[in-house]
Amino acid sequence: MHSKRAYPGGVLLCVTASHKTASFDLLERLSRHPETVAPTLIESGARGAVVLSTCNRFETYVETGPIDSDAVLDVIAQTTGIPAEDLDGSYRVIEDGRVAEHLFAVASGLESVVSGEGEIAGQVRRALTGARKQGTTSPALERLFQRASQAQRKVKNVTALQRAGRSLVRLALDLADSRIADWSAERVLLIGTGSYAAVTLAALREHGAVDITVHSPSGRGERFAKKHGIRMVSAAEYEDAARRSSLLITCTSVTEPVLGPAQLQRGAVATEQKAPTGCPVAHRSQLVIDLGMPRNVDPAVAQLEGVSLLDLETIRLHAPLEELQATDAARAVVREAAEDFRAIRSRAAVTPGVVALRTHIFGLLESEIDRARRRGDEDGLVEQAMRHLAGVLLHTPTTRAHELAAAGRGDEFLTALETLYGLTPDAGESPASATA
Repeated sequence: MHSKRAYPGGVLLCVTASHKTASFDLLERLSRHPETVAPTLIESGARGAVVLSTCNRFETYVETGPIDSDAVLDVIAQTTGIPAEDLDGSYRVIEDGRVAEHLFAVASGLESVVSGEGEIAGQVRRALTGARKQGTTSPALERLFQRASQAQRKVKNVTALQRAGRSLVRLALDLADSRIADWSAERVLLIGTGSYAAVTLAALREHGAVDITVHSPSGRGERFAKKHGIRMVSAAEYEDAARRSSLLITCTSVTEPVLGPAQLQRGAVATEQKAPTGCPVAHRSQLVIDLGMPRNVDPAVAQLEGVSLLDLETIRLHAPLEELQATDAARAVVREAAEDFRAIRSRAAVTPGVVALRTHIFGLLESEIDRARRRGDEDGLVEQAMRHLAGVLLHTPTTRAHELAAAGRGDEFLTALETLYGLTPDAGESPASATA
């Protein structure tokens, strides 16, 4: 895959499928069992792997060993159960120097459905935490993801990007706003109790909703309800509550639908009702908003009489245009952070070679100094002159090594060492401080 000598540890690679390249159906299938991908990549020879799986993207970050991008794709197909031909055309492979800029942009919300959404930063951090727990991360990926969080914080602090964009939750409620006359009169059922549910609850209250209940398919509803001061709907009450609610919002991480025709108990097929201009949903007696990935709602509910379904695909289509100035400022921050990361990583690529050259030269120097002492260098002038000369001789190749590394040509320095001195430093043994 890569003809050049790799950076210390291996080459960074990202296989990404997102709302820009893949259908939501495919993203849903990819996100069902993301926890199996990274361990399988390690078993296949990768030095490290981190999987970022969100509602609108599935990305695998890899520090390669003896495997290449084709092998990574094979593992993704194998672990997700999706045939390789189904993946064709739905992903991009990003290599080495461009990986940092891509992840930094993702973490900052620049690649989200809604530019500047805040949830993605936490999802990036949790992806690294998950890799740590699985034992699949690596020093290079640790640094990459930590720098991504730093870049995200700088974007948040120095640009107006997050004010320019809105979260998926708030966008969904804004889209629903055109068919809800009085939020305080809505009977809302929130299905899910994770961090996304907390964001949804806060957004509902901002809109003026007061009659809100919660149901947890995983049985954690009581704790969530007590914490947020709302009523819990038990499993026995769920179907009745679903039928009586005018607004149902799902945001769980379960892999099977939690809401379908059976829960709503609607038999007749709805007659088509045209929505008002700019409104993605018709005026019907129930609105279902599906924020889950994989999807939480059986698409068949949209065919039930009196029911409208607003899912992530529709939300994406109605995402507002980015505010150009804020986006440009954020991308400038991301590019600068990525360039800093690349420079540090490039410098680290030649560090083993520089260390090997200095060790070689100083080894020869000490031998000659011992020889000079045996010949009577009592005042140490010869030793002093030899040490000065060694420093002068090492200065130019060391400086040149760093210049070549900054230009992406560090492999030329390492090749020259091998050709001239027979030195073949192990890139994996570079000092940790050199790449921190």
